[in-house]
Amino acid sequence: MGLRRQKHAKKNMGFYKHNFHFREPFQVLLDGTFCQAALRNKIQIREQLPGYLGGATQLCTTRCVLKELESLGKALYGAKLIAQRFQVRSCSHHKDPVSGSTCLLSLIEEGNPHHYFIATQDQDLANKVKKKAGVPLLFIIQNTMVLDKPSPKSLAFVQKLQTNDLVPEHQKQSIVQLKEKEGLAKQDGGKRRKRKRAGGPNPLSCLKKKKKTQEGQEPSAEKKKRRKRKQNRIKAEAVQSVQKNEEE
Repeated sequence: MGLRRQKHAKKNMGFYKHNFHFREPFQVLLDGTFCQAALRNKIQIREQLPGYLGGATQLCTTRCVLKELESLGKALYGAKLIAQRFQVRSCSHHKDPVSGSTCLLSLIEEGNPHHYFIATQDQDLANKVKKKAGVPLLFIIQNTMVLDKPSPKSLAFVQKLQTNDLVPEHQKQSIVQLKEKEGLAKQDGGKRRKRKRAGGPNPLSCLKKKKKTQEGQEPSAEKKKRRKRKQNRIKAEAVQSVQKNEEE
Protein backbone atom coordinates (compact mmCIF):
# COMPACT_ATOMS: atom_id res chain seq x y z
CA MET A 1 0.00 0.00 0.00
CA GLY A 2 1.54 3.27 -1.09
CA LEU A 3 2.46 5.77 1.62
CA ARG A 4 0.93 8.64 -0.34
CA ARG A 5 -2.37 6.82 -0.78
CA GLN A 6 -2.47 5.93 2.93
CA LYS A 7 -1.82 9.58 3.76
CA HIS A 8 -4.78 10.71 1.65
CA ALA A 9 -7.00 8.08 3.28
CA LYS A 10 -6.01 9.25 6.76
CA LYS A 11 -6.76 12.86 5.86
CA ASN A 12 -10.16 12.00 4.39
CA MET A 13 -11.05 9.82 7.38
CA GLY A 14 -10.15 12.70 9.68
CA PHE A 15 -12.58 14.91 7.78
CA TYR A 16 -15.48 12.48 8.28
CA LYS A 17 -14.60 11.75 11.90
CA HIS A 18 -14.36 15.39 12.87
CA ASN A 19 -17.28 16.82 10.89
CA PHE A 20 -19.74 13.90 10.67
CA HIS A 21 -18.82 11.93 13.82
CA PHE A 22 -17.85 8.63 12.17
CA ARG A 23 -16.63 6.10 14.74
CA GLU A 24 -15.37 2.53 14.81
CA PRO A 25 -16.44 0.05 13.75
CA PHE A 26 -16.92 1.71 10.37
CA GLN A 27 -19.97 0.32 8.56
CA VAL A 28 -19.36 -0.25 4.87
CA LEU A 29 -22.26 -1.07 2.50
CA LEU A 30 -21.02 -3.02 -0.54
CA ASP A 31 -22.84 -3.71 -3.80
CA GLY A 32 -22.27 -6.47 -6.34
CA THR A 33 -20.03 -4.39 -8.61
CA PHE A 34 -17.53 -3.78 -5.80
CA CYS A 35 -17.47 -7.46 -4.86
CA GLN A 36 -16.92 -8.41 -8.52
CA ALA A 37 -14.04 -5.92 -8.87
CA ALA A 38 -12.43 -7.22 -5.66
CA LEU A 39 -12.67 -10.80 -6.96
CA ARG A 40 -11.20 -9.85 -10.32
CA ASN A 41 -8.31 -7.90 -8.76
CA LYS A 42 -7.69 -10.50 -6.02
CA ILE A 43 -8.38 -8.02 -3.18
CA GLN A 44 -9.10 -9.44 0.27
CA ILE A 45 -11.69 -6.90 1.42
CA ARG A 46 -12.10 -8.16 4.98
CA GLU A 47 -8.35 -8.27 5.61
CA GLN A 48 -7.25 -5.12 3.77
CA LEU A 49 -10.00 -2.57 4.40
CA PRO A 50 -9.52 -2.12 8.21
CA GLY A 51 -5.86 -1.27 7.68
CA TYR A 52 -6.69 1.19 4.93
CA LEU A 53 -9.42 3.00 6.92
CA GLY A 54 -7.39 2.88 10.11
CA GLY A 55 -9.90 1.05 12.27
CA ALA A 56 -12.28 -1.87 12.70
CA THR A 57 -14.93 -2.28 10.01
CA GLN A 58 -18.28 -4.03 9.56
CA LEU A 59 -18.88 -5.18 6.00
CA CYS A 60 -22.58 -5.06 5.12
CA THR A 61 -24.95 -5.56 2.22
CA THR A 62 -28.72 -5.90 1.73
CA ARG A 63 -31.18 -8.54 0.55
CA CYS A 64 -31.83 -6.50 -2.57
CA VAL A 65 -28.13 -6.64 -3.52
CA LEU A 66 -28.07 -10.41 -2.98
CA LYS A 67 -31.25 -10.86 -5.03
CA GLU A 68 -29.78 -8.78 -7.83
CA LEU A 69 -26.58 -10.86 -7.90
CA GLU A 70 -28.60 -14.05 -7.87
CA SER A 71 -30.71 -12.87 -10.81
CA LEU A 72 -27.58 -12.15 -12.90
CA GLY A 73 -26.62 -15.83 -12.92
CA LYS A 74 -23.23 -17.50 -13.28
CA ALA A 75 -21.41 -14.38 -14.46
CA LEU A 76 -21.55 -12.90 -10.94
CA TYR A 77 -21.67 -16.15 -8.97
CA GLY A 78 -18.28 -15.43 -7.32
CA ALA A 79 -19.38 -11.90 -6.34
CA LYS A 80 -22.53 -13.37 -4.80
CA LEU A 81 -20.47 -15.80 -2.69
CA ILE A 82 -18.38 -12.88 -1.41
CA ALA A 83 -21.43 -10.73 -0.61
CA GLN A 84 -23.11 -13.59 1.25
CA ARG A 85 -20.32 -13.51 3.84
CA PHE A 86 -21.25 -9.98 4.94
CA GLN A 87 -23.84 -8.83 7.45
CA VAL A 88 -27.25 -8.19 5.89
CA ARG A 89 -28.79 -4.84 6.79
CA SER A 90 -32.58 -4.74 6.81
CA CYS A 91 -34.31 -2.54 4.25
CA SER A 92 -37.92 -1.66 3.49
CA HIS A 93 -38.08 -3.81 0.32
CA HIS A 94 -38.88 -7.23 1.78
CA LYS A 95 -41.87 -7.95 -0.43
CA ASP A 96 -40.79 -6.04 -3.52
CA PRO A 97 -37.00 -6.12 -4.00
CA VAL A 98 -35.45 -3.21 -5.89
CA SER A 99 -32.10 -2.76 -7.60
CA GLY A 100 -29.01 -2.81 -5.44
CA SER A 101 -28.22 0.87 -6.09
CA THR A 102 -31.76 1.99 -5.20
CA CYS A 103 -31.66 -0.05 -2.01
CA LEU A 104 -28.31 1.36 -0.88
CA LEU A 105 -29.46 4.92 -1.57
CA SER A 106 -32.51 4.36 0.63
CA LEU A 107 -30.25 3.52 3.59
CA ILE A 108 -28.37 6.82 3.46
CA GLU A 109 -31.42 9.09 3.30
CA GLU A 110 -32.07 11.76 5.92
CA GLY A 111 -28.44 12.63 6.54
CA ASN A 112 -26.95 9.12 6.67
CA PRO A 113 -27.85 8.60 10.36
CA HIS A 114 -26.07 5.22 10.60
CA HIS A 115 -22.81 6.61 9.17
CA TYR A 116 -22.51 4.19 6.26
CA PHE A 117 -19.69 4.08 3.72
CA ILE A 118 -20.79 3.13 0.18
CA ALA A 119 -18.47 0.79 -1.75
CA THR A 120 -19.36 0.55 -5.45
CA GLN A 121 -17.99 0.53 -8.99
CA ASP A 122 -21.34 1.79 -10.35
CA GLN A 123 -20.63 5.30 -11.66
CA ASP A 124 -24.29 6.30 -11.64
CA LEU A 125 -24.66 5.27 -8.00
CA ALA A 126 -21.40 7.03 -7.14
CA ASN A 127 -22.65 10.31 -8.65
CA LYS A 128 -25.85 10.11 -6.61
CA VAL A 129 -23.89 9.40 -3.43
CA LYS A 130 -21.76 12.51 -4.04
CA LYS A 131 -24.90 14.64 -3.99
CA LYS A 132 -25.46 13.68 -0.34
CA ALA A 133 -23.41 15.26 2.42
CA GLY A 134 -21.51 13.04 4.83
CA VAL A 135 -21.41 9.77 2.83
CA PRO A 136 -17.87 8.44 2.21
CA LEU A 137 -17.39 6.68 -1.14
CA LEU A 138 -15.09 3.69 -1.72
CA PHE A 139 -14.09 2.25 -5.10
CA ILE A 140 -11.36 0.06 -6.61
CA ILE A 141 -8.81 1.43 -9.07
CA GLN A 142 -5.56 -0.10 -10.29
CA ASN A 143 -5.92 -3.15 -8.05
CA THR A 144 -6.30 -1.04 -4.90
CA MET A 145 -9.18 0.28 -2.78
CA VAL A 146 -9.53 4.04 -2.69
CA LEU A 147 -11.50 6.32 -0.38
CA ASP A 148 -12.72 9.21 -2.49
CA LYS A 149 -12.07 12.77 -1.34
CA PRO A 150 -15.03 14.59 0.29
CA SER A 151 -17.63 15.69 -2.24
CA PRO A 152 -18.44 19.38 -2.87
CA LYS A 153 -21.75 18.75 -1.11
CA SER A 154 -19.97 17.59 2.05
CA LEU A 155 -17.52 20.51 1.91
CA ALA A 156 -20.36 23.02 1.53
CA PHE A 157 -22.20 21.44 4.46
CA VAL A 158 -19.15 21.79 6.71
CA GLN A 159 -18.61 25.39 5.62
CA LYS A 160 -22.17 26.24 6.67
CA LEU A 161 -21.54 24.58 10.00
CA GLN A 162 -18.48 26.72 10.56
CA THR A 163 -20.44 29.90 9.84
CA ASN A 164 -23.23 28.79 12.20
CA ASP A 165 -25.80 28.77 9.41
CA LEU A 166 -26.67 25.14 10.04
CA VAL A 167 -26.60 22.94 13.14
CA PRO A 168 -27.15 19.17 12.83
CA GLU A 169 -30.05 17.73 14.79
CA HIS A 170 -27.81 15.55 16.98
CA GLN A 171 -25.80 18.63 17.97
CA LYS A 172 -28.99 20.55 18.83
CA GLN A 173 -30.03 17.70 21.13
CA SER A 174 -26.57 17.67 22.74
CA ILE A 175 -26.79 21.41 23.39
CA VAL A 176 -30.23 21.05 25.00
CA GLN A 177 -29.00 18.20 27.20
CA LEU A 178 -25.97 20.21 28.31
CA LYS A 179 -28.18 23.20 29.16
CA GLU A 180 -30.50 20.99 31.21
CA LYS A 181 -27.52 19.48 32.99
CA GLU A 182 -26.12 22.90 33.89
CA GLY A 183 -29.55 24.26 34.88
CA LEU A 184 -29.61 26.78 32.03
CA ALA A 185 -32.73 25.48 30.33
CA LYS A 186 -35.72 27.83 30.15
CA GLN A 187 -38.35 27.26 32.80
CA ASP A 188 -41.96 28.31 33.41
CA GLY A 189 -43.02 28.69 29.78
CA GLY A 190 -39.76 30.16 28.55
CA LYS A 191 -39.30 32.64 31.42
CA ARG A 192 -36.02 32.28 33.18
CA ARG A 193 -36.04 32.65 36.91
CA LYS A 194 -34.11 35.65 38.12
CA ARG A 195 -31.48 34.86 40.66
CA LYS A 196 -31.55 36.94 43.82
CA ARG A 197 -28.41 38.93 44.14
CA ALA A 198 -26.69 39.08 47.47
CA GLY A 199 -27.00 42.66 48.72
CA GLY A 200 -26.52 44.74 51.82
CA PRO A 201 -29.16 45.55 54.39
CA ASN A 202 -32.17 47.69 53.59
CA PRO A 203 -30.97 51.31 53.57
CA LEU A 204 -34.17 52.41 55.30
CA SER A 205 -33.44 50.08 58.19
CA CYS A 206 -30.10 51.80 58.69
CA LEU A 207 -31.67 55.19 59.54
CA LYS A 208 -31.28 56.25 63.19
CA LYS A 209 -34.45 56.30 65.19
CA LYS A 210 -35.62 59.76 66.16
CA LYS A 211 -35.42 60.54 69.89
CA LYS A 212 -38.56 61.62 71.62
CA THR A 213 -38.63 65.35 71.91
CA GLN A 214 -38.78 66.94 75.31
CA GLU A 215 -41.75 68.90 74.06
CA GLY A 216 -43.82 65.75 74.24
CA GLN A 217 -42.67 65.13 77.81
CA GLU A 218 -43.24 68.67 79.11
CA PRO A 219 -47.05 68.61 79.34
CA SER A 220 -47.10 65.52 81.60
CA ALA A 221 -44.37 66.92 83.89
CA GLU A 222 -46.15 70.23 84.11
CA LYS A 223 -49.38 68.49 85.10
CA LYS A 224 -47.59 66.65 87.90
CA LYS A 225 -46.17 69.92 89.24
CA ARG A 226 -49.57 71.60 89.17
CA ARG A 227 -51.18 68.65 90.93
CA LYS A 228 -48.52 68.72 93.65
CA ARG A 229 -48.88 72.47 94.20
CA LYS A 230 -52.65 72.09 94.50
CA GLN A 231 -52.25 69.33 97.07
CA ASN A 232 -49.81 71.44 99.10
CA ARG A 233 -52.16 74.39 98.97
CA ILE A 234 -55.10 72.28 100.21
CA LYS A 235 -52.99 70.96 103.09
CA ALA A 236 -51.91 74.46 104.04
CA GLU A 237 -55.49 75.70 104.02
CA ALA A 238 -56.56 72.77 106.17
CA VAL A 239 -53.79 73.49 108.75
CA GLN A 240 -54.73 77.16 108.92
CA SER A 241 -58.39 76.25 109.41
CA VAL A 242 -57.51 73.94 112.35
CA GLN A 243 -55.30 76.54 113.98
CA LYS A 244 -58.04 79.18 113.67
CA ASN A 245 -60.58 76.94 115.35
CA GLU A 246 -58.22 76.26 118.26
CA GLU A 247 -57.70 79.93 118.86
CA GLU A 248 -61.41 80.56 119.07
